[in-house]
Amino acid sequence: MFSGAIAQVDGAPVAGDTVALHAADRTWLAHAAWSPASNIRARVWSFERETPIDGAFFEARVRAAVRARLGMLDATHTGCRLVHGESDGLPGFVADRYGEVAVLQFLAAGAERWRDALVAAIRDATGCSAVYERSDADVRALEGLESRAGVLSGALPEPLQLIENGLSYRIDVARGQKTGFFLDQRGSRARIRSLSSDRDVLDGFCYTGGFTVAALAGGARSVRAIDSSGEALALARSNVADNGLDGARVEWRDADMFAELRTLRDARAAFDLVILDPPKLAPTAQHAPKAARAYKDANLLALKLLRPGGLLATFSCSGGVSAELFQKIVAGAALDARVEAAVIGRFGASADHPVALDFPEGEYLKGLLVRRNA
Repeated sequence: MFSGAIAQVDGAPVAGDTVALHAADRTWLAHAAWSPASNIRARVWSFERETPIDGAFFEARVRAAVRARLGMLDATHTGCRLVHGESDGLPGFVADRYGEVAVLQFLAAGAERWRDALVAAIRDATGCSAVYERSDADVRALEGLESRAGVLSGALPEPLQLIENGLSYRIDVARGQKTGFFLDQRGSRARIRSLSSDRDVLDGFCYTGGFTVAALAGGARSVRAIDSSGEALALARSNVADNGLDGARVEWRDADMFAELRTLRDARAAFDLVILDPPKLAPTAQHAPKAARAYKDANLLALKLLRPGGLLATFSCSGGVSAELFQKIVAGAALDARVEAAVIGRFGASADHPVALDFPEGEYLKGLLVRRNA
């Protein structure tokens, strides 16, 4: 519930308190967590009036979420998202698993209030030997919360590795983006692997090499991997080596991707598969116009770099850019690039990142597989 929807507050609730929401006619609506510093003033815990919001409530929610992911963990997949905020009935709380390590984020005042109960619930439900906290996302400031990160229990293995589709990835949970890896792209990496045979690949915004490793494992002829983080590229090189893949087929570039796309265009470089997976450019709809220009620029240049018949796998993780708007942006890029192209597939977050039907805003990741016509 946004602040503008609140007509009256009875009493003086403080950050994280559980409050009762009522309609204008005093009809009871829900139990919610109060956040006086945020524009999102209340986040619903339960629409059931008789449900107590206590330690048992959070234990049950966590256990249900972990149980729903049991089929996503095995010898070939040792990690996944365990709790996905609102979509698991726990707004402001995220839990990811990498082997025997659980990484937690408390991103809202309500989750912060129940931090101890949630940590205990994760330990009990998973049996993980180590728990690490990464509550250092920018959104905590909007909730009036300070940044916090560190080991909560156990010790992190060195190196910490995730197995996904039989491939190994080193995870930096302390300094990496999000909780250390983009678990939501599991299905997309598998698709890229299946498309890469005998192709020259450009992996833009490659981070720690998730798509690069998948492309090499799929038989890519060459990969040019670009990122502006030297630390991420170092991990990417390790990931290639750990999987016994031919590092000689990869050209690593520590550079700004937008500038590098122009350099490649001017050099008349050409690729059979281009992957664009930039960071979040529009966290809200207010940022969408500026983000749209950046997305269009990158996709226009990428389409020009494609050989006839080549493929563009392009993504947006911006919540402020809808799937419909993103496709329009890519269509505009193709028009300005004077390239005929067609959408032949779509990408989305993997199944461990569900989208609750009553929270469609949770569908933040969207992607298109575009073929440049001959």
